[in-house]
Amino acid sequence: MIVYNYTIYIKYIAFAVITISLPFIALIVLKLFQKFSAGKVKSLVCLNGKTAIVTGATSAVGFQTALHLASRGCRVILADKKEPAKAKAKIIEVTNNTNIETKLLDFTSLQSVRKFAEEIKREEDRLDILINNAEVGSRGNKHTDDGLHSTMQVNYFGPFLLTHLLADLLKKSAPSRIIFVSSALAFCSNLSLENLNLPPGQALSLFRQILLYANSKAAVVIAANGFADKLKDHGVTSNSLHPGLINTKGFRRSVRIDGIRTIYRLLRFAFLFVYGKTPEQGAQTAIHLALSNQLKETSGKHFWDCTVFPQPPVTWNKKFCDDIWKSSEQLVDLKDEEKL
Repeated sequence: MIVYNYTIYIKYIAFAVITISLPFIALIVLKLFQKFSAGKVKSLVCLNGKTAIVTGATSAVGFQTALHLASRGCRVILADKKEPAKAKAKIIEVTNNTNIETKLLDFTSLQSVRKFAEEIKREEDRLDILINNAEVGSRGNKHTDDGLHSTMQVNYFGPFLLTHLLADLLKKSAPSRIIFVSSALAFCSNLSLENLNLPPGQALSLFRQILLYANSKAAVVIAANGFADKLKDHGVTSNSLHPGLINTKGFRRSVRIDGIRTIYRLLRFAFLFVYGKTPEQGAQTAIHLALSNQLKETSGKHFWDCTVFPQPPVTWNKKFCDDIWKSSEQLVDLKDEEKL
C-alpha cells in the first residue's frame, strides 16, 4: 500500500505560486514607488506679464505644460508642425486665458525654424520662457532636405538653432529661462562626432534605432549645458530634464518590429499602462523649471521628478561637449553673428 506525503505537494504548489506571483508583486511595488516618488509642482507663482513658447504643444506633455502655464496667467505661444488651433481653443476653454497664440513650426526644416524665429522677434516684445519640448521617436535612417538625420534634427538640431536665434530676445527679457526636454535614454547613448549626423544608407537595427534616439537626447543635455555656460552673464538660465516614461500613443508607435509587431506593441502597451506617467504627471518637471522661485539662478543642471539629478556620462568631458557644439554650429549653418 502506497502512502502519499501530501506535504511535499503543498510545498511545491506554494513554491510555484510564489514564483509566479513575484513578477506581479514587483510591478505593484514599482508602480507604488513611481506614484509616490513622482515630482509635483508646489510653487504658487503667478505668471502675469510673462511670455512663454512651448514647442510640440498640441498634445501630451507639451499641451499639459502650456495648459498649466496659461492657468497662471502666462501669455503662451503654442508652436507645432500641426495646426495648434484646437489646442488653443481647449486651453482657453479650461483656463479662461485668451492670451494664447499659435505658430506653425516644423523642426524637419531649418527654414521653418528661421521663419518662426523671425516672426517671434518681429511680433513679441519679450520672451521669458522657452521650452524645447517637441520630439519624435526613431525614424530609421531618414534625412531631411537640410541633409540632417530627421530624428536628430527634430530632437536636437532644430531646438539648437531655434534657441540661438531667440537668444537676444531672451537676454532682453532677463531674467529668463530655457528648458530642454531630454530622456533617461541619454544615459545609454554612444554619441560621437562621427554619428552626430548619421550618414545615409546604413541599415538600422532596433537596437541602433534606440541608440539614435538616445544620442539625440544626450545632445540635448549638452546643448542645455552649453547655453547655460554661454548665457550665464546675461540673466538667462538653461536646464534639461527627463519627464519620465509617458503613456502616449506617440511613444507606443515610435518603434515597430517586423514579424512580431503585434506582440511587441501589446506588451509595450501593457507596461506603459501599468507603469507610465500621464502627460500631466510628465509635465510637472518642465513646469517646475519654468516658474519656481527657488530656481531663479539655477542653470546647467539636469532634473528628474522636479529634483536635480546627475548628468549623463556623455556630458562629463568638456572638450567632447565643446566639439559637439562646434560641429552642431556648422551642421545647422549658424552665421557668425548668430553664434554666442
